[in-house]
Amino acid sequence: MDYDLSLELIHATVQLEQPLGDGTRTVGTGFLIAAPTPDGRPRVVLVTANHVLEKMPGKDARIGYRIENADGSWSYSPTQLPIRDSAGHELWTHHPSRDVAAISITAPPEFAKAAIPEAWLAEDKTFNRLEVGAGDEMMALGFPRGLAANQAGFPILRSGRIASYPVAPAKIFPTFLLDFSVFPGNSGGPVFMSQAARRRAGAAESQPAQFIAGLLTQQVELNNERLEIGIVTHAKFIRETIALLDDAAAPVTTAMAAPIVGARAASAEEAARPD
Repeated sequence: MDYDLSLELIHATVQLEQPLGDGTRTVGTGFLIAAPTPDGRPRVVLVTANHVLEKMPGKDARIGYRIENADGSWSYSPTQLPIRDSAGHELWTHHPSRDVAAISITAPPEFAKAAIPEAWLAEDKTFNRLEVGAGDEMMALGFPRGLAANQAGFPILRSGRIASYPVAPAKIFPTFLLDFSVFPGNSGGPVFMSQAARRRAGAAESQPAQFIAGLLTQQVELNNERLEIGIVTHAKFIRETIALLDDAAAPVTTAMAAPIVGARAASAEEAARPD
């Protein structure tokens, strides 16, 4: 596995925003997946939390593309992305029971090339094979409060440890907890494991552990106090949402509700701040 998932995902992760017309904007996070159509044609799919797009009332969002210049510098070049038709109907597809959205987009060639292969999305067997569980470190990318890592618009990379047990199977445990500070604007960002070598108990050899575990959808609060715990929705539901793009009758997992007292979306709406 000759790639660095952290770097690959940094290039594939984008800021999503929509000006509200009063000097503020709403902000969320998304990432690009290379998911060919059933007939094999290349396709780029933008994945984010469903509530990120729902909280944007206008017909167009802005997707934060970045352009590399000849001198090695980068320029931030946001582009309009239609998310509703002229009648106001949603152009994206969302999972029927989980907070996941997907929309096919036409990306600039350099961004189309940066899209992450769909095969890098974890399945239940990924967690079992690598014995991933409580205490393991994962990484997360996003734009907390609409803040980017620099003026080029790259996402901010954070880390945290899995804070719940068990984490799989997704049908029974559709989400898991991650111990890190969540802010509005983080919603929809990828959560992933990127270890060059990982040795399972009793295994003679180590193996790489690089996969997208899911996307951040909520934060945990108690008595209006943020507990610095994020809620991650399993990548299984991203796979299913992408399948729904091609077939509205594609099978989906009926997962248990898994209510968490005090959970609330890391809403793009709350990320509103001056332009």
